[in-house]
Amino acid sequence: MGLIVALIIGALCGMFAGMIVKGHGFGCLGNVVVGVVGSLLFAWLFGNFEILGDGVISEIVGGTLGAVGLLLVIGLFTRAV
Repeated sequence: MGLIVALIIGALCGMFAGMIVKGHGFGCLGNVVVGVVGSLLFAWLFGNFEILGDGVISEIVGGTLGAVGLLLVIGLFTRAV
């Protein structure tokens, strides 16, 4: 059950990040991947600080922030090529 919840939260994070960073939506499966990787990135960078606290909302906010950062980095590399 935890995997399904993580995929749903990842999809939401990817969808929100795609809305925030215009022109970087990757479709449903791509949004899940970007959201999950963004969530892992945010947890790796800021997980020990407990900036947002615990709970589903904080996971969605943190994952969205991580996904936005990931999309911005992806945008830098795709524009440079």
